[in-house]
Amino acid sequence: MKYQGSKRVWAVCFLAGLATLSVAVRAEEVEVVTVTVKGRGMTEDEACRDALRNALEQGGKIELASRSQVENFELIRDTILSRADGIVTDYEILRRGDAVGGFQFCEIRADVSKTAIASTWGEVQNVLDQIGQPGIAVYILERIDGVTQDSSILESNIENRLLAKGFKVYAGEQLRAIAAKESADADLEGNLAKMNAIAKDFGTQIFITGTAQANAAGVKDLYGQETAMYNGDAMIKMYYTDTGQLMASEPIPTWRGGARGFFTHSPQAGKKALDNAGKEIVERCYRSIMRQWATRISAGGEIELQIEGMSIAEALKLKKKIKAIDPDKIRSVHGPRATKGVMTFRIKAKMTAEDFATYLVEDDWAAIIEIVDLKSNRIQAKKVGP
Repeated sequence: MKYQGSKRVWAVCFLAGLATLSVAVRAEEVEVVTVTVKGRGMTEDEACRDALRNALEQGGKIELASRSQVENFELIRDTILSRADGIVTDYEILRRGDAVGGFQFCEIRADVSKTAIASTWGEVQNVLDQIGQPGIAVYILERIDGVTQDSSILESNIENRLLAKGFKVYAGEQLRAIAAKESADADLEGNLAKMNAIAKDFGTQIFITGTAQANAAGVKDLYGQETAMYNGDAMIKMYYTDTGQLMASEPIPTWRGGARGFFTHSPQAGKKALDNAGKEIVERCYRSIMRQWATRISAGGEIELQIEGMSIAEALKLKKKIKAIDPDKIRSVHGPRATKGVMTFRIKAKMTAEDFATYLVEDDWAAIIEIVDLKSNRIQAKKVGP
């Protein structure tokens, strides 16, 4: 009887163990969610990236929603979605091909790890805690029938999209007003350097600029209603403000739009054409910004270090010293490049220029160089001593 009792106890323990194992297995299974989704884009690559974003958003819906009360939720969430191709690494392309409207589609089956989402969330949040919300200046030159407009519909649409997602936005009106005080022709298309300098003074990390135009294309009868038609096109470019490095270029080919009217030339119809284009180009601009922004804060951004009065030999020695600061944070050091007495280094680093500058003012660094100007991604310094 005693043996049988022990046997019953062992059986109960064994069953309890199985139950515990079962719970553990189920918990582990929940960590990875398999989803089948579609994406679309202007190219096959864009369609695939869109599918990966959709997979991450659908598979990690509960994980992402659980953080909805976190400060900068929208910005962190979209940054993570923009890094989908690095987070969703296990996927299979099921179908892809042409879609309506000249787009491409891609359908995938993907495994989404909630653990990967959680770790990525923490990484992005830590970066934002250090550098704050990224600032962006927007300036789009817009013309209707060759006449420059005082305000830009496309510019406004881009600004509203960025504001809604947590960016600090400096409107084109601000840039135009300051430029007008400094130079009569500062708002002309060719004076990009002037506008970029003003955007830099705002302390922005990104400068979005470009042109958009709409031109009369006749009057058309649409369902019994006379409609003034307009054709338009646009070119938008995005730069890192401090370095002038091109982030992305988004050309939008000819589109069409119109508004009710009997006259060929109708500013209202032109604005409608620009507004129609805005929906697509704004989304493409936003995704380009987020993709570059996500790469910058994960793989390390570029810091430009400019030093005046230093010889090439001294600069080469300094390069070794920069590399030795912290191998985990300093990914690579390019340069020096000598231009008019200034040595320029381009440093790939997992830190901001401000963080990097803290190393350059301590100990023996202070005896080599003196920092004279500090921006979000650029440091200007001069050599100390003879």
